[in-house]
Amino acid sequence: MEIFETIYALAIEYGLKVLLALVALIIGLWIIKLIVKAISRAMEKANIDVTLRKFLLPLINILLKIMLFISVISMIGVEMTSFVAVLAAAGLAVGMALSGSLQNFAGGVMIVLFKPFKVGDFIEAQGFSGTVSEIQIFNTILKTPDNKTVIIPNGGLSTGAMVNYSAEPQRRVDLTFGIGYDDKIDHAKEVLKSLIDADKRVLKNPEPFIAVSSLGDSSVNIVLRVWVEAADYWDVFFDLNETVKKSFDKNDISIPYPQTFVHLSQVK
Repeated sequence: MEIFETIYALAIEYGLKVLLALVALIIGLWIIKLIVKAISRAMEKANIDVTLRKFLLPLINILLKIMLFISVISMIGVEMTSFVAVLAAAGLAVGMALSGSLQNFAGGVMIVLFKPFKVGDFIEAQGFSGTVSEIQIFNTILKTPDNKTVIIPNGGLSTGAMVNYSAEPQRRVDLTFGIGYDDKIDHAKEVLKSLIDADKRVLKNPEPFIAVSSLGDSSVNIVLRVWVEAADYWDVFFDLNETVKKSFDKNDISIPYPQTFVHLSQVK
């Protein structure tokens, strides 16, 4: 009977505390959700960078939930000093086990602080290239041109080499066209100049550059360099390749393919 009385007393003593703690947990999670939404709206009104918003909001959410969890534990009657000691020991063990994740977290902080790229930039890093769709606490998400999702850990991304194609508003399109040795160089250059003059996407400053770059085994190679807005880069790149081929055909300018001449001589 004493055992049942003890169990009943404990149930009365702690049952109410557990019930109140559960109620506090549910209400707390609901309040945290509202707080995070309010902070998100405030950041949008303040025109805070999208990259910073997407990084900070999950972090704020996690910190608020940790504080709520500690408060709920204290409501049940757990000694906070001993709980904090256990939590610190567990944190040390988890930190050692997840050293790579901590490195990725530090890398994410470095990316947000120094901003080598932002959401919407087209970058090339760690052997991948694509548009940055999201910068998370531990990883950065890229969308490739063929719509693949690439997840790159922030640790290596923050310390390794990276190319940001969207950092500058303008880019240079470099193309090389080969013509036959029997074709007139000046005529080919005039055709190329007329094409880029007619394309309004090609910028006048810096001036386009057309010159003979090399004398190849089978062709005279002419380099064409034009500056365009970064958003027009690929459209100009593909359009010029097509229009140059068509214009060379109309003007009887040959684009030779690699060929080898073999001379046979008869030895008596």
